[in-house]
Amino acid sequence: MKKHSIPPERHHHHDVEGLDDRRLIVAIAINMLLTLAQVIGGIISGSLALIADALHNFSDAAALLIAWVARRIGRRPPDYFKTFGYKRAEVIAALINLVTLVLVGLYLIYEAIWRAFDPQVIEGWMVIIVAGIALVIDIATAILTYTMSKHSINIRAAFLHNVSDALASVGVIVAGTLILLYDWYWSDTLLTLIIAGYVLYQAAMLLPRTIHILMEGAPEGISIKEVVDVMESIEGVANVHHLHIWQLDEQKNALEAHVVIADFIETERVKMALKAELGKRFSIIHSTLEFEINHCNEVCC
Repeated sequence: MKKHSIPPERHHHHDVEGLDDRRLIVAIAINMLLTLAQVIGGIISGSLALIADALHNFSDAAALLIAWVARRIGRRPPDYFKTFGYKRAEVIAALINLVTLVLVGLYLIYEAIWRAFDPQVIEGWMVIIVAGIALVIDIATAILTYTMSKHSINIRAAFLHNVSDALASVGVIVAGTLILLYDWYWSDTLLTLIIAGYVLYQAAMLLPRTIHILMEGAPEGISIKEVVDVMESIEGVANVHHLHIWQLDEQKNALEAHVVIADFIETERVKMALKAELGKRFSIIHSTLEFEINHCNEVCC
């Protein structure tokens, strides 16, 4: 019997995906443990900033978990139930993560305002020790996801979250130091508000883009007029109308349009030329073109 071997490039691709998945699992595990440690440390020390950082870390761990699940779902090939495939699972995951970030940010603001009217004694050394551990883990997680972030915008966002967590941990250490040296307990509340503001800022920046993809909006950076002009510049094309462009996911764009041509004999040649130009100029990998014969000398509508 003839043996069917896996092409080397495909085998390498699966190896890389497997390695990336393992890195994500390790990152999720250590962030979950970090969250638990920070919550316990925050409760014992009375530091709201430490609990705020814990919630931020938990949202990052959850984001990594959702991203990992979405990546696995997204690899499934198209079928009769999802004819475009499952890649939008990652976009839905991003929406879930961003909504969670908004809820976390609003909760932190509520707690910080409440704490301002009911100050608590905070153990500075506990805050510094736990935040120091968090800083080490945040840096380790960032290193784990750095390579993956070069090829995936979702993982890149997770990587940036880890970097921001590291900066937040530095801030918590500073707050703990100020409490030890000067008894500035208000610095804990102030830092909580800063972390909450940063979380809401991240969500506000990414939510519109995520919703735009789910609403099948036109890809950023692509002008409809330019697409029409390029298509009508192809020899044999008289007019292009009823054109729609949307994003299948973060990397893949799709198009459908009515194309008016002078001679149906040229249909195949024009179609191949259009698809090649759309792919090269606008990264449109899926296009559906309906051809019409030009029965008039003026522009058809």
